[in-house]
Amino acid sequence: MEKEFFAHESAIIDEGCNIGKGTKIWHFSHIMSNCEIGENCNIGQNVVISPEVVLGKNVKIQNNVSIYTGVICEDDVFLGPSMVFTNVINPRSAVNRRGEYSRTIVKKGASIGANATIVCGHDIGEFAFIGAGAVVTKTVLAYALVVGNPAKQTGWMSEYGHRLNFSSDGIAICPESKEKYSLTNGIVAKCS
Repeated sequence: MEKEFFAHESAIIDEGCNIGKGTKIWHFSHIMSNCEIGENCNIGQNVVISPEVVLGKNVKIQNNVSIYTGVICEDDVFLGPSMVFTNVINPRSAVNRRGEYSRTIVKKGASIGANATIVCGHDIGEFAFIGAGAVVTKTVLAYALVVGNPAKQTGWMSEYGHRLNFSSDGIAICPESKEKYSLTNGIVAKCS
């Protein structure tokens, strides 16, 4: 049976992986055993995806990214160049903590900028935007914009990646899509 995804000849794909139709895996990347990779993903050069990682549909992974066991990326996630996840909170070379991997979920539509670090056990909310170089040490709310080390929230982002400016009555309109968002008790939601 012919595979329905593309893998560059230098890529290594271990046994037990399920890779969706239309996915592309580029130079020198390693997909380790038992990964689930959705349709139409793009996995850049020199990417390492550890065993049992789950990627949804249309996940875009730029060059030099490490995704460790315990990470789940939902649909439409963007992972910028050289960003990294951790999977153990207190690593030591001489101590085996393979049974202690923490789970991190990156929710639908979230973007993580270049060189950002996501410390394990802290989920990233839907359509959140993590700035380049940020170090995420706590859970990030849906639609939140976070930057810095440690990462701090500085605003809100639309699903189209534009900063949202809320009026005094808690309403913002995306300048590109014209979609309306509401801010109530520190929670952003797209209005129907």
